Amino acid sequence: MKTILVVDDEEKIREVVVSYLQKDGFQTIEADKGNKALDLVRDGNIDLVILDLMLPDLSGEEVCKSIRQVSTIPIIMLTAKVTEDDRVQGLSLGADDYVIKPFSTRELIARVKANLRRAHDDTLLAETISFKGGDLTIHPLRHKVFKNSSPVALTPNEYKLLLTFARHPGRTFTREELVEKVLGFDFEGDARAIDQHVKNLRQKIESDPKNPEYVITVFAVGYRFAGGESE
Repeated sequence: MKTILVVDDEEKIREVVVSYLQKDGFQTIEADKGNKALDLVRDGNIDLVILDLMLPDLSGEEVCKSIRQVSTIPIIMLTAKVTEDDRVQGLSLGADDYVIKPFSTRELIARVKANLRRAHDDTLLAETISFKGGDLTIHPLRHKVFKNSSPVALTPNEYKLLLTFARHPGRTFTREELVEKVLGFDFEGDARAIDQHVKNLRQKIESDPKNPEYVITVFAVGYRFAGGESE
């Protein structure tokens, strides 16, 4: 049974979300403040966080950023902010999904399930896959990634993106293909949302993100995984 942390200072919203989650078989934990949410995440046993951006002590963005320093669990942001810049900012901080207020509870539950599936879909044929003489190593069964033997903290979407590339080195993916594989077929945003995830991934696995050796941009098409080979 998966445990969902619902973070919102509005009790009525928490009650509705928690009720629907429990009907679908999820365990739930509630927090009305950002600091309380961070304490619960640090305590462990949280599988996904539903995070409101407007909190009385910390902003949702601050909470998201702090969670990402200690955990890769999926984060779904609840927000009344609807601009593309707002979404990009959230994704850049490590959020995995956005739900705009007012929202359909059925849609929120569907997104919870989709993000949990993507977070745990980490099957690779090999137990370990390594590139460039161990410069980049993936341990799928352990859900671990290492850069020069140092652990790399990836968000679930970044990890899913890296696995997608690692399964198909040399293949060019369109943005639309990557959106479906990483964000899900039900994602309704612009396909260029995948660009932010690629940018974040490059910052973590490339020695020089401005001159990437792993995730290569294919002009007017999408991206290709070069496996660390020089272009």
